[in-house]
Amino acid sequence: MNDKSRNDWYAMSDRALNGTIGTFIKHHRLQQNKSQTEVANAANISRSTLSLLERGETVTVATLIQVLRVLQLLHIMECFQVQKKISPIALAKLEQEQRKRASGTKKNENNKSNW
Repeated sequence: MNDKSRNDWYAMSDRALNGTIGTFIKHHRLQQNKSQTEVANAANISRSTLSLLERGETVTVATLIQVLRVLQLLHIMECFQVQKKISPIALAKLEQEQRKRASGTKKNENNKSNW
């Protein structure tokens, strides 16, 4: 992928980013053949709030999540998951510390005196 084929998200204004999100929501709503009223009612928001979202106006994150849920688009939230990564050196140290074999039970000197 070359640099010209991708959106430069950092160069976009907040308003432009909101517009991109709104266009995404509207596109998927229309693809599912759902009216604004249907989606808004299912998301428990007003139709005017959904209209604001689709026009790229400011809405709450909770509203966005509710709409994504209704449109069955929550899978896009995967990009927000934080996955812990371990460095190769730390991994090697952990593997070195793991037991390689069982040692069995050790006999105590005290046990010999009991016999």
